[in-house]
Amino acid sequence: MTSQSWQLIKPVSAIVFDCDGTLSSIEGIDFLAKNNGVGDIVKSLTEQAMGQTGLNPELYQQRLELVFPRREQVYALGHQYFAHKVPDIIEVITLLKRLNKTIYLISAGVNPAVKMFGEMLQIPPQNVFAVDLRFDQQGNYLDFEHSSPLINNDGKRAIVQQLKAQHGNILHIGDGLNDIATQDMVTRFIGYGGVTYRKNIADACKYYINTPSLAALVPLALTLDEFATLLPEEQALYQKGLSAMHEGKVLLNFDNDKSPPLEDVCLKLDPSLSK
Repeated sequence: MTSQSWQLIKPVSAIVFDCDGTLSSIEGIDFLAKNNGVGDIVKSLTEQAMGQTGLNPELYQQRLELVFPRREQVYALGHQYFAHKVPDIIEVITLLKRLNKTIYLISAGVNPAVKMFGEMLQIPPQNVFAVDLRFDQQGNYLDFEHSSPLINNDGKRAIVQQLKAQHGNILHIGDGLNDIATQDMVTRFIGYGGVTYRKNIADACKYYINTPSLAALVPLALTLDEFATLLPEEQALYQKGLSAMHEGKVLLNFDNDKSPPLEDVCLKLDPSLSK
């Protein structure tokens, strides 16, 4: 197989994942809101932030004051994130780590829930960025980390800028406006619509995964040389991702008239796709 226009030429050394709606199929603040009787209004504010206006401190504060989460609810949310993890994510992260990719989780969600989820995915706590909450001695919500860059729509951009000092080539995958804000800074940005499809995000991305499984991330995250090093079970995951591309579940929004049809490329890797 020869290298194609969608295939990375130089390897990335770090992969940045969003959390809510990307690694897990739930939006954490919406999950807490539903349990506390304010689900509809908070969900509308979340969608406004993720798909329309972007995050800002006022909206962030408004949601938390509506939800008023207790400490034990936020701890329980970490387990809910894991219970609702998207298909194939454990296998994908395991493969990427074996290929010496540094994994980061950057989220506007709340700690300790996000860090707990990261730990369950075996992402080191120092590689997890989220917004800390404060509680009183009885576990009642008091306040959030106002100094966190993540309460702003360009917060992930600021953190990715810091990571670029350590990693020359970074891949970022996420579903919201605060994710796509990094698109011009990273080697490859991949939009994810496997939980919530957002047309404005899809239209702005070169690569957009529109299926729940994150197996499609694997072919988009590896070079041809890295593909050659995959173990048999990893090759199966790669081919599952390639099948999603072949079936049109990954939107490739770029023009390259010299590239052969994606179907021809897929068949070189997996002849069974012709059946």
